[in-house]
Amino acid sequence: MSKGFLDQAYHVPEGGDTRRLYSEWAETYERELSDNGYVTPQRIAAALAKFTKDPAAPLLDYGCGTGMSGEALRAAGFSTIDGVDVTAEMLDIARAKSIYRTITIADPAEPAPVTPGAYPMIAAIGVIGIGAAPLSLFDELMHALPKGGLFALSFNDHALEHPEYEAKVNEWVDSAAARLLMREYGPHIPGKNLNANVYVLEKA
Repeated sequence: MSKGFLDQAYHVPEGGDTRRLYSEWAETYERELSDNGYVTPQRIAAALAKFTKDPAAPLLDYGCGTGMSGEALRAAGFSTIDGVDVTAEMLDIARAKSIYRTITIADPAEPAPVTPGAYPMIAAIGVIGIGAAPLSLFDELMHALPKGGLFALSFNDHALEHPEYEAKVNEWVDSAAARLLMREYGPHIPGKNLNANVYVLEKA
């Protein structure tokens, strides 16, 4: 049985060591999420597939963890997927799945290791939010996209309780820096009675 890391993840204090939590969680991560019906990877993969013009184009799975997101993206038809995450133990599991063209470990204290313009599509599946990556990552990944690039992401109920998350999406859209192609509220982790918004934005 898992140690209940899923509940712990949403109660990491600001400035807490989330990387340590995810390192300890790596071995049971997929089982705990699967047992609770985690569906956001499939929701985002389907949404991105709906709007992409070329599923063979390079796609960055930022915060790929153990590769559950990459599996969903591949099942949706994407074939050139690179993974980035901050947790070496999770990346070891992802690497063994042979989903990713490249895998890169990121330092959360440094800027996102993404070459500007390298990816016409970036996904951040269950990545930005409470107990996970900071909201500032949203801007970093949007700035890394080329014009016309697609950004697919999710904010769960815990994030949506804080107005700044939805406001960040609106900031890009209201300034005409991006077009909102999709915003859909639906299931995230049904076993924990959690839902999430799924978004797809196109950089202007």
